[in-house]
Amino acid sequence: MDKRFFTLFVLTNDASKTRQFRLPFRSLKIAGAVSGLFALVLAFVLVDYARIKTTDMEYGSMKTANSEQKLALQGFASKIKELEGQLAKLSLFDKKIRIIANLEKEPRPAGHSDNQLLGMGGDSVVEEEMFTRPGAKVGELVDKMRSDLMNLEHMASTQEESFTELKDYLARRSVMLASTPSILPAKGWVTSNFGSRVSPFTGTPQHHTGMDIANRIGTPVAASADGIVVQAGKNTSLGNFVAISHGYGVKTTYGHLSETLVNAGQKVKRGTQIGLMGNTGRSTGPHLHYAVSVNGLNVNPEKYIID
Repeated sequence: MDKRFFTLFVLTNDASKTRQFRLPFRSLKIAGAVSGLFALVLAFVLVDYARIKTTDMEYGSMKTANSEQKLALQGFASKIKELEGQLAKLSLFDKKIRIIANLEKEPRPAGHSDNQLLGMGGDSVVEEEMFTRPGAKVGELVDKMRSDLMNLEHMASTQEESFTELKDYLARRSVMLASTPSILPAKGWVTSNFGSRVSPFTGTPQHHTGMDIANRIGTPVAASADGIVVQAGKNTSLGNFVAISHGYGVKTTYGHLSETLVNAGQKVKRGTQIGLMGNTGRSTGPHLHYAVSVNGLNVNPEKYIID
């Protein structure tokens, strides 16, 4: 056993009051060991506390970031749902226009999907509870939304192709409609219709190839549709006349004019003034002889008057 001592002297101004303390080395060793152990335990506790505190702060930051990401994804999901709703409306509009234009799509084979949005309600996007579910991961939500966006992009592309087809068709139809006679070429009174009548010259039945519109000499005469003047001249029967080709086999003729105001080869629009009403050619009084032919056969002009 170690019998050594550590002596500590405490000196004061008064030498008679000097004190001393004797501490066994063994006790000092034990105290030192205990102090070292306590210091190690304290250091471990402090380090572990700091680690836990840091981890807790990181977890809090991650939780906040995760919540913010979920809110952002929820906003994107709402936008996707809104876009799907808009595409559904466009698809319905597309179908209505096709019905009006008699351009409905061919029926699809059984089991075939054309990826149209008609009838969809937006259920393909991320469900609302996925954002509030504790176990929901941002990665899962992102993957689901990426899939929805790809599907949405494909459907938008399909809708764009459909509208392009409709636009081209309606553009062709607009040209045809603009080239179809549809207005009365002059103001006045219809004195003789298309079809059977008694000839004002011979008093015998005859077939009238057009419509006679009477008014004062000089009354403006207009083209009844877009087209190209193919004749502008004079003959014995019609006197001064203008003939216009409208394409699609349709042709209109304007006779008994006092004056022609266009030339052969000239393009005209519906409503363009092409001449003045007169009494030239074989005529009993001031009027316009207006005729419409389709593929070389005269037809009733009244069928082509909509105003």
